[in-house]
Amino acid sequence: MADGNMTLQQARDEAYGQPLDQLDPAQPRLFQADAHWPFFERLRKEDPVHFTADSEFGPYWSVTKYNDIMAVDTNHEVFSSDFMKGGITIGGGNANFDPLPMFIAMDPPKHDVQRKAVSPAVAPPSLAAMAPQIRERAAGILDALPIGEEFDWVDKVSKELTAMTLATLFDAPQADRRKITYWSDVVTAIPTPGGLVETFEQKMEIFGEYQAYFNGLWNQKVNAEPHHDLISMLAHHPATRNMEPREYFGNIVLLTVGGNDTTRNTISGSVYALNKNPDQYKKLRENPALIPSMVSETIRWQTPLAHMRRTAVRDIEFQGKTIREGDKVVMWYVSGNRDDEVIDNPNAYIIDRERPRTHISFGFGIHRCVGNRLAELQLTIIWEEMLKRFPEIVVTGEPKRSFSTFVKGYETLPVIIPTRN
Repeated sequence: MADGNMTLQQARDEAYGQPLDQLDPAQPRLFQADAHWPFFERLRKEDPVHFTADSEFGPYWSVTKYNDIMAVDTNHEVFSSDFMKGGITIGGGNANFDPLPMFIAMDPPKHDVQRKAVSPAVAPPSLAAMAPQIRERAAGILDALPIGEEFDWVDKVSKELTAMTLATLFDAPQADRRKITYWSDVVTAIPTPGGLVETFEQKMEIFGEYQAYFNGLWNQKVNAEPHHDLISMLAHHPATRNMEPREYFGNIVLLTVGGNDTTRNTISGSVYALNKNPDQYKKLRENPALIPSMVSETIRWQTPLAHMRRTAVRDIEFQGKTIREGDKVVMWYVSGNRDDEVIDNPNAYIIDRERPRTHISFGFGIHRCVGNRLAELQLTIIWEEMLKRFPEIVVTGEPKRSFSTFVKGYETLPVIIPTRN
């Protein structure tokens, strides 16, 4: 059953009970209720490249099958990420909000040189150096958890480990770590009454604080010796040291959201998925060598970012459809990861799949997630430490999910740890 106000059956009735040309999967309420699955199932079967003429985000194309998504994602000559054309999310180009320049929302050659500036921070030698510190922090977080009483896993574990790692990557004070993840959440929040932000004006005010904080870090780094943190790399690399302040801030937003959402929501998603599939949890406890495979399967099954968007720079025939210059094209990673033509039994959560890294969650081609190995490292380490300590982590209720078509995340996840090993 989906949480929120909609059961999966109600979602199925809605998805299949309307004319195909009216189908609009880009509705935050569907994702918040975990009720989007039947919409994408129908599109994959009946109209895998689908045009929605009317939505809260304007007209857009949905690309829903794995290989079609890969074709769009790797064709940056036709399908642009450029922030000036609307960027990489379905809501980009909103009249209320100017898109920010950032390397994920650029095309080559500028994308390539800016990405190279920060890549060393998440390259294998850096990850090897970070691993002991991540393990020490994970151990500290887990050792402080209460036994036998309910608590929110998202707040006490997922957010905390991610926040600590982000602060380290930016060489920001650990005391500020929750500010950084809060700002990241504000970036992706849809202003809603009673939500994290209620108005665009409030969102812009918080953005001002966020930008001022990171401008302060830049000013420290630019006048100091180069170090191995992300801000120092941006401040000293020839391709990025003369960036406009807005472009620097755009890249900070990208690195914050990228470093926050994937890892945090997969840490939560893995606990939830293993509880929903106790046979898989048992398999993992009996064979901890399956942790890396379980991590990849969770990243597929969870799909922490539901979509990426491109804009067509010219007319193109694609899978029998004519996509026009300027059209918004949404690659639904969350749907591609459930494509049964590529992945066997895709709706099942199976931690010992033959090819567990066959998933689309990190994207393809030049825009493939720069920090994907860091995300996998953090997830692997925390599960190694969890299995050492706890026979079981028990989910006690449905999670509260994010009101978003972009971040497929968990706001809260109630759990109890009955006992330690």
